Amino acid sequence: MAKTARAAVLHGDQRFEVRTYPVPDIADDSGLIRVTACGICGTDVEQYAGKFQNYPVIPGHEPVGIIERIGDKAARKWGVDVGDMVAIEPMIACGECDTCRRGLKTCRKYGVTSYGFFPLDTPPYLLGGYAEYMYLHPDTVLHKFAPNTDPVMASFYNPLGAGFSWTAKAAETKPGDTVVIQGAGQRGLMCLIAAREAGAAKIIVTDLAAARWKLDLALQFGASHAIAADKEDPVKAVHDITGGLGADVVLDVSGTHQKPVVDAIKMVRPGGTVVVAALKYRGLSDFRLDDMTFKAVTLRGVLSVDSDSYRPAMALIASGKYPLRDLHTHTLTLDHAERAIKLLAGQVPDERAFHIAIC
Repeated sequence: MAKTARAAVLHGDQRFEVRTYPVPDIADDSGLIRVTACGICGTDVEQYAGKFQNYPVIPGHEPVGIIERIGDKAARKWGVDVGDMVAIEPMIACGECDTCRRGLKTCRKYGVTSYGFFPLDTPPYLLGGYAEYMYLHPDTVLHKFAPNTDPVMASFYNPLGAGFSWTAKAAETKPGDTVVIQGAGQRGLMCLIAAREAGAAKIIVTDLAAARWKLDLALQFGASHAIAADKEDPVKAVHDITGGLGADVVLDVSGTHQKPVVDAIKMVRPGGTVVVAALKYRGLSDFRLDDMTFKAVTLRGVLSVDSDSYRPAMALIASGKYPLRDLHTHTLTLDHAERAIKLLAGQVPDERAFHIAIC
C-alpha cells in the first residue's frame, strides 16, 4: 500500500490545503482504514466558520472505509479484519468509566474527543476523514457494514444513527405519537425516517421558507405537514393540527437558531418531551423556565449518537427501504473540500445541496 496519504487540511482562516502525510505504523491494538467516503454535516460548516480553535486540522468525523491494516488485538476487540467495510463512530471513549458505561459521550478519560478535531501537532496526523487513509485509535468504536454496501449510501450512517438516537431513544417516540421536527436538513429528515419507524401517527416538519425545497423533501419522505416557520406561526399551526393538544415530541435540529427552542416548549403537550440536538453557542434570551415547569415538560439535550443506534441505521441503509439516494446531491474529492463545505452551507449560487460525501 502507499507510504503516504493526501489529506485536506483546514486552517483557521477558512482555507483548505491538500497536504501529504506518512501513513502511520499500527500496533497490536490499533488499525488503519482506506477512506472510501466521508459524509459532511453542519458541524463541518461551523468548524470551517471558526467555531472551534484547534487549527490546523484534518476535518471529517463521519468516515466510512475499508480495513487496510489491523493489529491482532484490535481485530479481536472490534470483530473485523482486513477488507471489511466499517463505519467509524466520531467520539473516542475509554468504554470503562462511569459516563461511558451509562452510554454518554463525555468520557472521563478523553473528555469530548472526536475524529476530525485533532490538532495537527503530533503523529499519527491522519485522524480525520478528509484523507485517503485514517488511523484507528485503540479506543475507537466501529461497526461493520454488510458486504457490497455502496460507500456513498453507507456515509448516511451517522445522520441516520442520530435520527434513531434522538427520536427513538432520547425522545422515546411511541406508536401513535405526534412528532414535530424543527429543521429539514440531513438530521431533520433522518429523524423523520426514525419517527416513521417508531410508528408516529403525525410528523410535522418546520423550516424557513427559503428551504421550501427541503420541506418538499420532508413531505416526499412521509411528513404529514410541512410548515414555513417564518411565514406562519409554527406554534399556532401545531396546535391547529393537533386540535389544541400539542405534540408528544418536539425535536430541535435547527442549527444555531434560538427561537425553535422557545417555540418547542410552547408547542409540546403537557408532559411531552423536547429534545435539543443543536448547539446554540449562547443563552436563550426569550426562554421562560416557568413555561416548561407548569407543563411538566421533559427537556433533553443530546450529544452525538449512542452506539446502539448505529445498528438499526445501518440495517435500514442496507435494506434499501427508503430512497436515500434521492437525498445525496454531491460527491466531491479532497481537492474540493472547501466547495463541499460551501455547498452544504448554501453559499454556492444556483446549487442545492443536501447530503454530500467526500470520496
